[in-house]
Amino acid sequence: MYAMQTRAVLASAEEMPLIDQLKADGYLVLRGAVDPRAMHEIHDDLRDRFARTPFCKGDFYGTKTKRFGALLKRSPLIADIALHKMVSRVAELVLGPHCDRVQLNLTQALQIHPGEMTQAPHRDQDMYWAPKGAMEYLFNVMWPFTPYTAQNGATRIYVASNHRLELGAADLPPPIAIEMDPGDALIFLGSTLHGAGANRSAAPRTGMIMGYGLGWLKPYENQWLAYPPQIARHFTPELAALVGYAQHRPNLGNYEGQCPSVLLREEDPDFLEAVDDVTEDQRAALAAFKQQQTANQAA
Repeated sequence: MYAMQTRAVLASAEEMPLIDQLKADGYLVLRGAVDPRAMHEIHDDLRDRFARTPFCKGDFYGTKTKRFGALLKRSPLIADIALHKMVSRVAELVLGPHCDRVQLNLTQALQIHPGEMTQAPHRDQDMYWAPKGAMEYLFNVMWPFTPYTAQNGATRIYVASNHRLELGAADLPPPIAIEMDPGDALIFLGSTLHGAGANRSAAPRTGMIMGYGLGWLKPYENQWLAYPPQIARHFTPELAALVGYAQHRPNLGNYEGQCPSVLLREEDPDFLEAVDDVTEDQRAALAAFKQQQTANQAA
Protein backbone atom coordinates (compact mmCIF):
# COMPACT_ATOMS: atom_id res chain seq x y z
CA MET A 1 0.00 0.00 0.00
CA TYR A 2 2.94 2.33 0.54
CA ALA A 3 4.52 2.05 -2.92
CA MET A 4 6.71 4.91 -4.17
CA GLN A 5 4.72 7.46 -6.12
CA THR A 6 5.47 10.47 -8.27
CA ARG A 7 3.29 13.46 -8.95
CA ALA A 8 3.23 15.91 -11.82
CA VAL A 9 4.64 19.39 -11.15
CA LEU A 10 4.68 21.73 -14.15
CA ALA A 11 7.02 24.68 -14.70
CA SER A 12 5.79 27.95 -16.18
CA ALA A 13 7.15 29.27 -19.46
CA GLU A 14 9.43 31.63 -17.50
CA GLU A 15 10.69 28.90 -15.19
CA MET A 16 11.31 26.21 -17.79
CA PRO A 17 14.64 27.58 -19.16
CA LEU A 18 16.06 27.89 -15.65
CA ILE A 19 15.01 24.38 -14.65
CA ASP A 20 16.31 22.98 -17.94
CA GLN A 21 19.67 24.66 -17.32
CA LEU A 22 19.82 23.38 -13.74
CA LYS A 23 19.10 19.82 -14.83
CA ALA A 24 21.49 20.01 -17.80
CA ASP A 25 24.49 21.58 -16.05
CA GLY A 26 23.83 20.54 -12.46
CA TYR A 27 23.89 24.15 -11.28
CA LEU A 28 22.24 27.51 -11.82
CA VAL A 29 23.29 31.03 -10.84
CA LEU A 30 20.57 33.56 -10.00
CA ARG A 31 22.11 37.00 -10.40
CA GLY A 32 20.60 39.66 -8.15
CA ALA A 33 18.27 37.18 -6.46
CA VAL A 34 17.96 39.46 -3.41
CA ASP A 35 18.96 42.98 -2.46
CA PRO A 36 22.69 42.88 -1.52
CA ARG A 37 21.89 44.94 1.56
CA ALA A 38 20.01 41.97 3.01
CA MET A 39 23.15 39.84 2.74
CA HIS A 40 25.26 42.55 4.38
CA GLU A 41 22.76 42.84 7.26
CA ILE A 42 22.70 39.07 7.79
CA HIS A 43 26.49 39.07 7.74
CA ASP A 44 26.47 41.76 10.43
CA ASP A 45 24.07 39.69 12.54
CA LEU A 46 26.46 36.73 12.34
CA ARG A 47 29.79 38.51 12.84
CA ASP A 48 30.08 37.77 16.54
CA ARG A 49 29.31 34.08 16.05
CA PHE A 50 31.85 33.88 13.23
CA ALA A 51 34.44 35.47 15.54
CA ARG A 52 33.69 33.06 18.41
CA THR A 53 33.27 29.86 16.41
CA PRO A 54 36.43 27.71 16.31
CA PHE A 55 37.92 26.35 13.12
CA CYS A 56 36.69 22.97 11.93
CA LYS A 57 38.56 19.73 12.48
CA GLY A 58 39.07 17.22 9.69
CA ASP A 59 40.22 17.21 6.10
CA PHE A 60 36.71 17.47 4.65
CA TYR A 61 35.37 20.49 6.54
CA GLY A 62 38.77 22.21 6.42
CA THR A 63 41.08 23.24 9.24
CA LYS A 64 41.01 26.91 8.23
CA THR A 65 37.26 27.03 7.75
CA LYS A 66 34.52 27.99 10.23
CA ARG A 67 30.99 26.56 10.04
CA PHE A 68 27.87 26.79 12.19
CA GLY A 69 24.19 26.06 11.67
CA ALA A 70 20.70 26.81 13.07
CA LEU A 71 20.74 30.12 11.22
CA LEU A 72 17.01 30.79 11.45
CA LYS A 73 17.42 31.66 15.13
CA ARG A 74 20.54 33.76 14.58
CA SER A 75 19.15 36.47 12.29
CA PRO A 76 15.51 37.49 11.74
CA LEU A 77 16.30 38.20 8.07
CA ILE A 78 17.15 34.61 7.18
CA ALA A 79 13.55 33.38 7.19
CA ASP A 80 12.79 35.35 4.03
CA ILE A 81 15.85 33.86 2.34
CA ALA A 82 14.81 30.33 3.30
CA LEU A 83 11.40 30.97 1.70
CA HIS A 84 12.76 32.76 -1.38
CA LYS A 85 10.13 32.53 -4.11
CA MET A 86 12.33 31.20 -6.93
CA VAL A 87 14.17 28.77 -4.65
CA SER A 88 10.82 27.49 -3.39
CA ARG A 89 9.74 26.91 -6.98
CA VAL A 90 12.96 25.03 -7.73
CA ALA A 91 12.23 22.85 -4.70
CA GLU A 92 8.73 22.17 -5.96
CA LEU A 93 9.86 21.43 -9.52
CA VAL A 94 12.98 19.36 -8.75
CA LEU A 95 12.00 17.60 -5.53
CA GLY A 96 8.21 17.93 -5.51
CA PRO A 97 7.52 15.06 -7.93
CA HIS A 98 9.11 12.63 -5.46
CA CYS A 99 7.70 13.71 -2.11
CA ASP A 100 4.56 15.02 -0.46
CA ARG A 101 6.42 18.05 0.92
CA VAL A 102 9.93 19.50 0.84
CA GLN A 103 11.93 20.05 4.03
CA LEU A 104 14.87 22.22 4.99
CA ASN A 105 17.96 20.04 4.92
CA LEU A 106 20.31 22.53 6.56
CA THR A 107 21.25 26.14 7.07
CA GLN A 108 24.97 26.68 7.52
CA ALA A 109 27.18 29.74 7.64
CA LEU A 110 30.74 29.21 6.47
CA GLN A 111 33.89 31.25 6.35
CA ILE A 112 36.95 30.07 4.45
CA HIS A 113 40.11 31.76 5.72
CA PRO A 114 43.31 32.54 3.82
CA GLY A 115 45.52 29.49 3.43
CA GLU A 116 42.67 26.98 3.29
CA MET A 117 43.25 24.30 0.67
CA THR A 118 40.85 23.11 -2.03
CA GLN A 119 38.07 20.98 -0.61
CA ALA A 120 37.79 17.38 -1.76
CA PRO A 121 35.24 17.13 -4.61
CA HIS A 122 32.03 15.44 -3.50
CA ARG A 123 28.34 14.95 -4.22
CA ASP A 124 26.08 15.90 -1.32
CA GLN A 125 23.63 13.10 -2.13
CA ASP A 126 26.25 10.55 -1.14
CA MET A 127 25.28 11.04 2.51
CA TYR A 128 22.32 8.80 1.68
CA TRP A 129 22.88 5.07 1.32
CA ALA A 130 20.38 4.63 -1.46
CA PRO A 131 20.40 4.04 -5.23
CA LYS A 132 21.36 7.14 -7.17
CA GLY A 133 20.15 8.49 -10.49
CA ALA A 134 16.39 7.91 -10.33
CA MET A 135 15.68 11.19 -8.51
CA GLU A 136 17.33 14.13 -6.79
CA TYR A 137 17.43 13.77 -3.02
CA LEU A 138 18.39 17.38 -2.33
CA PHE A 139 19.82 20.60 -3.66
CA ASN A 140 21.75 23.43 -2.04
CA VAL A 141 21.76 27.20 -2.43
CA MET A 142 24.93 29.18 -1.76
CA TRP A 143 24.40 32.79 -0.69
CA PRO A 144 27.59 34.91 -0.53
CA PHE A 145 28.09 37.59 2.11
CA THR A 146 31.36 38.68 0.51
CA PRO A 147 32.38 38.40 -3.15
CA TYR A 148 33.24 34.87 -4.23
CA THR A 149 36.21 34.76 -6.60
CA ALA A 150 38.47 32.11 -8.03
CA GLN A 151 41.21 33.60 -5.86
CA ASN A 152 39.40 33.41 -2.51
CA GLY A 153 37.82 29.97 -2.79
CA ALA A 154 34.62 30.28 -4.81
CA THR A 155 32.65 27.03 -5.10
CA ARG A 156 34.03 24.85 -7.90
CA ILE A 157 31.42 23.04 -10.00
CA TYR A 158 32.02 20.06 -12.28
CA VAL A 159 29.58 20.98 -15.02
CA ALA A 160 27.08 18.25 -16.01
CA SER A 161 28.60 15.83 -13.49
CA ASN A 162 25.04 15.09 -12.35
CA HIS A 163 24.70 12.99 -15.52
CA ARG A 164 27.92 11.02 -14.89
CA LEU A 165 27.51 9.67 -11.40
CA GLU A 166 29.94 6.81 -11.99
CA LEU A 167 32.81 9.25 -12.58
CA GLY A 168 34.98 11.06 -10.08
CA ALA A 169 36.88 14.33 -10.38
CA ALA A 170 39.86 12.71 -12.11
CA ASP A 171 37.65 11.46 -14.95
CA LEU A 172 35.79 14.73 -15.64
CA PRO A 173 36.74 18.04 -17.28
CA PRO A 174 38.22 20.61 -14.86
CA PRO A 175 35.73 22.43 -12.63
CA ILE A 176 34.76 26.05 -12.99
CA ALA A 177 34.85 28.54 -10.12
CA ILE A 178 31.46 30.20 -9.68
CA GLU A 179 32.21 33.85 -9.01
CA MET A 180 29.40 35.79 -7.34
CA ASP A 181 28.59 38.94 -5.43
CA PRO A 182 26.31 39.38 -2.41
CA GLY A 183 22.74 39.17 -3.65
CA ASP A 184 23.54 36.39 -6.13
CA ALA A 185 22.68 32.76 -5.43
CA LEU A 186 24.21 29.50 -6.65
CA ILE A 187 21.84 26.54 -6.83
CA PHE A 188 23.41 23.11 -7.34
CA LEU A 189 21.95 19.63 -7.27
CA GLY A 190 22.84 16.98 -4.74
CA SER A 191 24.12 14.87 -7.64
CA THR A 192 26.54 17.57 -8.83
CA LEU A 193 30.22 17.08 -8.05
CA HIS A 194 31.61 20.20 -6.42
CA GLY A 195 33.83 21.58 -3.67
CA ALA A 196 35.13 24.82 -2.22
CA GLY A 197 38.23 26.29 -3.79
CA ALA A 198 41.47 27.20 -2.05
CA ASN A 199 41.61 30.66 -0.50
CA ARG A 200 44.75 32.27 -1.90
CA SER A 201 43.64 35.79 -0.98
CA ALA A 202 44.32 37.88 2.12
CA ALA A 203 40.73 37.90 3.47
CA PRO A 204 38.07 35.31 4.40
CA ARG A 205 35.42 34.20 1.91
CA THR A 206 32.12 34.27 3.81
CA GLY A 207 28.58 33.14 3.04
CA MET A 208 25.86 30.66 3.89
CA ILE A 209 24.30 27.51 2.45
CA MET A 210 20.64 26.59 2.58
CA GLY A 211 19.74 23.05 1.60
CA TYR A 212 16.38 21.53 0.69
CA GLY A 213 15.55 17.83 0.61
CA LEU A 214 12.81 15.28 0.12
CA GLY A 215 10.44 15.37 3.06
CA TRP A 216 10.73 11.65 3.79
CA LEU A 217 14.52 11.71 4.26
CA LYS A 218 16.48 12.36 7.42
CA PRO A 219 17.90 15.90 7.08
CA TYR A 220 21.61 16.69 7.34
CA GLU A 221 20.94 19.09 10.20
CA ASN A 222 18.65 17.88 12.99
CA GLN A 223 16.03 20.57 12.62
CA TRP A 224 14.06 19.66 15.77
CA LEU A 225 17.16 20.16 17.92
CA ALA A 226 18.11 23.33 16.07
CA TYR A 227 14.57 24.70 16.46
CA PRO A 228 12.73 23.07 19.38
CA PRO A 229 9.03 23.90 19.84
CA GLN A 230 9.65 26.91 22.06
CA ILE A 231 11.58 28.49 19.18
CA ALA A 232 9.60 27.14 16.21
CA ARG A 233 6.26 28.33 17.59
CA HIS A 234 7.42 31.86 16.72
CA PHE A 235 7.96 30.90 13.06
CA THR A 236 5.29 31.40 10.42
CA PRO A 237 3.34 28.19 9.68
CA GLU A 238 5.13 27.93 6.32
CA LEU A 239 8.58 28.18 7.89
CA ALA A 240 7.69 25.82 10.75
CA ALA A 241 6.52 23.23 8.22
CA LEU A 242 9.75 23.66 6.24
CA VAL A 243 11.88 22.84 9.30
CA GLY A 244 9.92 19.69 10.05
CA TYR A 245 6.81 20.61 12.01
CA ALA A 246 4.65 18.95 9.38
CA GLN A 247 3.74 15.34 8.74
CA HIS A 248 4.81 13.64 5.52
CA ARG A 249 2.18 11.20 4.29
CA PRO A 250 1.68 8.44 5.19
CA ASN A 251 2.01 9.37 8.88
CA LEU A 252 5.77 9.92 8.66
CA GLY A 253 7.32 12.16 11.30
CA ASN A 254 4.24 12.28 13.50
CA TYR A 255 3.92 13.10 17.19
CA GLU A 256 1.50 10.83 19.07
CA GLY A 257 -0.13 10.00 15.74
CA GLN A 258 -0.70 13.64 14.78
CA CYS A 259 1.10 16.33 12.81
CA PRO A 260 4.01 17.61 14.96
CA SER A 261 2.70 21.14 14.49
CA VAL A 262 0.50 20.39 17.54
CA LEU A 263 3.66 21.01 19.58
CA LEU A 264 3.60 24.64 18.50
CA ARG A 265 0.45 25.41 20.45
CA GLU A 266 0.80 27.58 23.52
CA GLU A 267 -0.18 24.63 25.70
CA ASP A 268 1.71 21.41 25.05
CA PRO A 269 -0.69 18.57 24.16
CA ASP A 270 -0.66 15.46 26.31
CA PHE A 271 -3.39 12.97 25.44
CA LEU A 272 -4.02 12.86 21.68
CA GLU A 273 -5.93 10.59 19.33
CA ALA A 274 -3.89 9.17 16.43
CA VAL A 275 -5.27 10.40 13.09
CA ASP A 276 -4.76 8.87 9.63
CA ASP A 277 -2.77 11.05 7.25
CA VAL A 278 -2.46 9.05 4.02
CA THR A 279 -2.44 9.76 0.31
CA GLU A 280 -5.68 9.74 -1.65
CA ASP A 281 -4.97 6.41 -3.36
CA GLN A 282 -4.09 4.88 0.00
CA ARG A 283 -7.30 6.26 1.47
CA ALA A 284 -9.26 4.67 -1.40
CA ALA A 285 -7.46 1.35 -0.91
CA LEU A 286 -8.20 1.42 2.82
CA ALA A 287 -11.88 2.19 2.17
CA ALA A 288 -12.14 -0.67 -0.33
CA PHE A 289 -10.47 -3.05 2.11
CA LYS A 290 -12.81 -1.99 4.92
CA GLN A 291 -15.82 -2.41 2.63
CA GLN A 292 -14.68 -5.94 1.75
CA GLN A 293 -14.20 -6.78 5.41
CA THR A 294 -17.70 -5.49 6.21
CA ALA A 295 -19.15 -7.56 3.39
CA ASN A 296 -17.33 -10.67 4.61
CA GLN A 297 -18.68 -10.19 8.12
CA ALA A 298 -22.23 -9.79 6.78
CA ALA A 299 -22.02 -12.94 4.62
